[in-house]
Amino acid sequence: MYRRGEGVPQSNVQAFVWYSKAAEKGLEDAQFVLGNMYFFGWGVEQDHAKALEWYRKAAEKGVAEAQYNLATMYAEGDGVSQDHVTALEWYRKAAEQGNEEAQVSIGVMYADGEGVTQDYAQALVWFRKAAEQGNRKAQYNLGAMYRYGRGVAQDYEQAIIWFRKAAERGVVPAQQELDELLSLQKK
Repeated sequence: MYRRGEGVPQSNVQAFVWYSKAAEKGLEDAQFVLGNMYFFGWGVEQDHAKALEWYRKAAEKGVAEAQYNLATMYAEGDGVSQDHVTALEWYRKAAEQGNEEAQVSIGVMYADGEGVTQDYAQALVWFRKAAEQGNRKAQYNLGAMYRYGRGVAQDYEQAIIWFRKAAERGVVPAQQELDELLSLQKK
């Protein structure tokens, strides 16, 4: 209530006090929020090492968002030594729970060969999972995979379908790719 100012004056400091009590008692949702509070400096001095600690506690209890945030910290070396292997492990746990951002991140790792052997077919699998949930970044990436024949036979029709979905959701590069492909079809 303090975090959102619902029925009480909004106060990140007071929210931090109450989330800390709940997190210390083992409530995983409070542990996740406490991780966010430390990460962003909401009501407390920003401390990425503490954020990592609280994200890990929540992640180990299966909180997909905490798993994703923890993975991202490892992928970017934010508050911890960069470690793509550990990042992939945590992304996979979140992705298997349906976290579309984690699915996109795994797709990017396979597409770029970051922490894994480059594998466009695997990238395609993960982009498709997120794209089918409506993730616009995944829709764009899936369109690009079809357009350039990465991990799949080149297929402009499929590329148009996925670029259109991303373009309708405001992805400017998808709009540009779509315009280009539609122009090629007219020739």
